[in-house]
Amino acid sequence: MKFSPAKQMNKTELVQSLANATEQSQAAASRSLDAFIRIVSEELAKGGEVVIPGFGSFKRAERAERSGRNPQTGEAMTIAASNSVKFAPGAALKAAVNSK
Repeated sequence: MKFSPAKQMNKTELVQSLANATEQSQAAASRSLDAFIRIVSEELAKGGEVVIPGFGSFKRAERAERSGRNPQTGEAMTIAASNSVKFAPGAALKAAVNSK
């Protein structure tokens, strides 16, 4: 069976859906979404973790310094250590995704 990607929801569409689901204005829904993103970002920047039962958890992951190659020249180079974000889906989210 070939996988076909679903339509991608953008922020405007997400705000519209959030406003409809919570019966609030799009401006209020947009402020709520922006606040959620800011709060999660700040917590991860401090090294914390955000857990939303049933949905999933966001946590900061550290990438060690490693060696690599410049794809244009083939020259060896060092890739600096960095931080990334990992998302682990919760059981309810997994079930919802697999039920379709």
